[in-house]
Amino acid sequence: MTTLGPFQQLRAGRLGRRLPQLSAGLVLYGLSLAMLIRGDLGLPPWDVLAQGLHRRLPVSFGTITIVVGALVLLLWIPLRQRPGLGTLANVLVVGLAIDLGLWLIPETVDLPTRIALLVAGVVLNGVAGATYIGSQFGPGPRDGLMTGLAARSGRSLRLIRTGIELVVLIIGFLLGGTVGIGTVAYALAIGPLVQFFLRWTAVRLEPS
Repeated sequence: MTTLGPFQQLRAGRLGRRLPQLSAGLVLYGLSLAMLIRGDLGLPPWDVLAQGLHRRLPVSFGTITIVVGALVLLLWIPLRQRPGLGTLANVLVVGLAIDLGLWLIPETVDLPTRIALLVAGVVLNGVAGATYIGSQFGPGPRDGLMTGLAARSGRSLRLIRTGIELVVLIIGFLLGGTVGIGTVAYALAIGPLVQFFLRWTAVRLEPS
């Protein structure tokens, strides 16, 4: 994937495909997270944190997601990370799409329906992640934090990612976020799913 700066990303061409793909990927990402929330069988670590905060603050889940994303993006400054257009769009669009999804998808206590929401949410999240990453407009704020810390510390990306997500997961759980089989399923499946779908979504950039 590209490490171009924001202006280079725009000059890299194929905007007629890349911009709609970015938008579609981010919207689908938020909608798939709403499915996981409604499934109520466990969330990814950062969303466990958002849910814990949501249960304690009088604002929507999507608003919490936007605020957390913006705060994470501020941590890029001392790490000298460069946000792309996709990074900035990620902060805003995913949160709005989560709130839209929660409005569209009713709450349910029926276990088969919740399992279906979990499975569909994880798979569609993999499609969505590959779609917006493949548009080549930069990483999301949380991914950029992980790569920046890995670069500055000299530690492996796997170690940094695991450490951050464990801390976030524990804090979210203590705040009342849902940890369960969905958390484990997401952790095991999301990497392979994104890698699988990237073969169709990665856009080859035009040489500058």
